[in-house]
Amino acid sequence: MCGIWALFGSDGCLSVQCLSAMKIAHRGPDAFRFENVNGFTNCCFGFHRLAIVDQLYGMQPIRVKKFPYLWLCYNGEIYNFKQLQKHFGFYYQTLVDGEVILHLYDKLGIEQTAPLLDGVFAFILLDTANRKVFLGRDTYGVRPLFRVLTDDGFLGVCSEAKGLVDLKHAMPSCPKVEPFLPGHYEVLDLKPNGKVASVEMVKFHSCKDEPLHATYDTVQNLPSGFDLETVKSNIRILFENAVRKRLMSHRRIGCLLSGGLDSSLVASVLLKLMKESNIAYPLQTFAIGMEDSPDLLAARKVAAYIGSDHHEVIFNSEEGIQALEEVIFSLETYDITTIRASVGMYLISRYIQKKTDSAVIFSGEGSDELTEGYIYFHKAPSPEEAAEESERLLKELYMFDVLRANRTTAAHGLELRVPFLDHRFTAYYLSLPAELRIPKNGIEKYLLRDAFQDSNLLPKEILWRPKEAFSDGITSVKKSWFSILQDHIDHQVDDLLLEKAAVKFPFNPPKTKEAYYYRQIFEKHYPGRSDWLTHYWMPRWIKATDPSARTLKHYKSAIKE
Repeated sequence: MCGIWALFGSDGCLSVQCLSAMKIAHRGPDAFRFENVNGFTNCCFGFHRLAIVDQLYGMQPIRVKKFPYLWLCYNGEIYNFKQLQKHFGFYYQTLVDGEVILHLYDKLGIEQTAPLLDGVFAFILLDTANRKVFLGRDTYGVRPLFRVLTDDGFLGVCSEAKGLVDLKHAMPSCPKVEPFLPGHYEVLDLKPNGKVASVEMVKFHSCKDEPLHATYDTVQNLPSGFDLETVKSNIRILFENAVRKRLMSHRRIGCLLSGGLDSSLVASVLLKLMKESNIAYPLQTFAIGMEDSPDLLAARKVAAYIGSDHHEVIFNSEEGIQALEEVIFSLETYDITTIRASVGMYLISRYIQKKTDSAVIFSGEGSDELTEGYIYFHKAPSPEEAAEESERLLKELYMFDVLRANRTTAAHGLELRVPFLDHRFTAYYLSLPAELRIPKNGIEKYLLRDAFQDSNLLPKEILWRPKEAFSDGITSVKKSWFSILQDHIDHQVDDLLLEKAAVKFPFNPPKTKEAYYYRQIFEKHYPGRSDWLTHYWMPRWIKATDPSARTLKHYKSAIKE
């Protein structure tokens, strides 16, 4: 997990422009570098490093002797770099997994480079010999990427928007900063004056498609057919494979543990595979909540069952409320449910960074979207509509849960790993008949739970624990986190302000005081950038006025009052 930044065709003084790159320094606390591009005095790269692999030769931009005309800045992990090396006979100059991007590009071109990468990534690749710039981002946008491209060919690229919003450029209005779409790569021509022109934007992978890199995966010929036992076996094999490949690290591995199904499965499988891989240190698991929160109690059960080195972070409502502005600044969003859920994750990430030596953090993001785990899926009109909704949620993850998970961990120099969003695993799960994936017997994620029913990885009460949203589970069932926030904010926003909200904020106007409060903080830091969020996250098929699961009729807590 690092911070990448690059400018092409800058009219402003580069030494001044480079100050913007320092706004993402939190993403790479171990080292940083600015490097000008030979022959292009108005182009440069900036890089903030979190050293996870190859402590000696891992600085960027990556340049190797074989390809002196290629420059690579990337943020991510390429899990199949060794398999690709073996298949194509690549000779690596470093131990950095991302070096494979240079070799693939040289051999196969950009058209096959991005689809062959099994991992999470955002990259900037410069080819000075052919005067090309390439940008790319992984299928689900697990690694963030923003870009600004002006009419006169000035290009700025950064891991987070905050590294671009204050760039200086000779034009009458502020340049438009946009998120780079997941699952795409872009080809740009580099002109002799350092300016660029976009040639094409290509979608290289869709979440339903079997990824091109599956051919080189360690798990290859899975049994076909949709009989239930075969399906459950394949789910277990692919999920375990997803966790195993993510063990790649020279730094200590830890795991967030809420006590819900998703994080508990990740933690249990992770600990099992760490033992099999003879990793010497114990797995540290981390839970956060207020006193007597359902998550704390459930996480404690899981940790005791699997035998992890468990850490609990207790916070109070005042600490959570005080963190709101920092959280919104880190997130670069004003989405209600994303902010609520981010506070706990931000605080626990801060604890991990300050109190432990874990740097690579596993988490359970992506499961709810993939396995139809949100409570409102019980109201889906048909299995087919539920399947369509699942795909929509996966495509929008980069604006919501994946954004939350990346920014809250990155704010404290941690690297996030999310096995539920493994390309092979998600493609297989989405290939299953729609009727197999819907909630069953009143229980969401029934198929996933059933797949691990006989595995003894988790206590049965955890394996079948009903869905509890992270932002709700961190507080007592007696008073939810969203209620605590709304009580506080009610005194901060005047009724008259809310009445005129649509005039002040015509795009995505806030409908509640809580939404107004978050929007005010967002606009303070990122004025006029509200289009980064296309819409608020909200449940479907029901008349919901609040995104919290605890407001839904189907909600039931495993921990009784």
